[in-house]
Amino acid sequence: MAPMGIRLSPLGVAVFFLLGLGVLYHLYSGFLAGRFSLFGLGGEPAGGAAEVAVDGGTVDLREMLAVAVLAAERGGDEVRRVRESNVLHEKSKGKTREGAEDKMTSGDVLSNRKMFYLLKTAFPNVQINTEEHVDASDKEVIVWNRKIPEDILKEIAAPKEVPAESVTVWIDPLDATQEYTEDLRKYVTTMVCVAVNGKPVLGVIHKPFSEYTAWAMVDSGSNVKARSSYNEKTPKIIVSRSHAGMVKQVALQTFGNQTLIIPAGGAGYKVLALLDVPDMTQEKADLYIHVTYIKKWDICAGNAILKALGGHMTTLSGEEISYTGSDGIEGGLLASIRMNHQALVRKLPDLEKSGH
Repeated sequence: MAPMGIRLSPLGVAVFFLLGLGVLYHLYSGFLAGRFSLFGLGGEPAGGAAEVAVDGGTVDLREMLAVAVLAAERGGDEVRRVRESNVLHEKSKGKTREGAEDKMTSGDVLSNRKMFYLLKTAFPNVQINTEEHVDASDKEVIVWNRKIPEDILKEIAAPKEVPAESVTVWIDPLDATQEYTEDLRKYVTTMVCVAVNGKPVLGVIHKPFSEYTAWAMVDSGSNVKARSSYNEKTPKIIVSRSHAGMVKQVALQTFGNQTLIIPAGGAGYKVLALLDVPDMTQEKADLYIHVTYIKKWDICAGNAILKALGGHMTTLSGEEISYTGSDGIEGGLLASIRMNHQALVRKLPDLEKSGH
């Protein structure tokens, strides 16, 4: 018998029970979804799309650098293993804007899986943009041992905390896929970049076939340096293999007949060409120019490294590049170090038009 002489029927009890379940569902469903995302459940959508965790909190950029280096090297192991097996499972993702085949191999896919899940497991709270699709059914739990390498501790003595929601990670699991399929190994890199509020703050470029890794954090430290001198009057200009003729015509008019154009593959390789890299296969250049649309995961790591060393990477019109929003930029690219970058921008007014 209920109080006050009120009798509760079985139907009434069932209604109250269902109402209670509804209230609990609305209170806790968001919380549970956030908890599940921390364990990396669910896959990354097609290339360039982002996975954003629900939780906030902070992350330590020094730790992110350590994981980024490890991710680039683990991805590089996959890239090298697949290439040496000579079983690439090459296919086309479609056409680039220039009409070339946009190729993908099992090296791209397996490197991407290693890199993405290592970063996602270590830092579930941050947004990750990656070039390749991550299949939820093919997820891999890769646990970071939380050890920061001695070379990073030597350069960056203290942690550097930032809000997790301000961070965007950009992964390029295999830069220079075209060259990879042609067995032009020196051009191939794996890259990780971390941007905070759209600004590149740390970058990692790893060369799988020479096992060289360059990294840097803006205002903190790096394991790579700029070269001692650059030629601003008649520079060596490194460009995409498909753009060499286009750039050469304008560059010769701008800098004179002594200007040398270096055709090369891969944005990571081209940035390393501007630096003091202890790799005998690495060509040297004074400027890096790109004249067409380019994806942000191709350039973010190089941008961060150049910025950390006092260099610059902008559009051809001199605009800074924001690493939020869309996954590409339309305005071409100019990268330099230890040069008057804005003077170079003014010298090259026609390249963007030539690219279009």
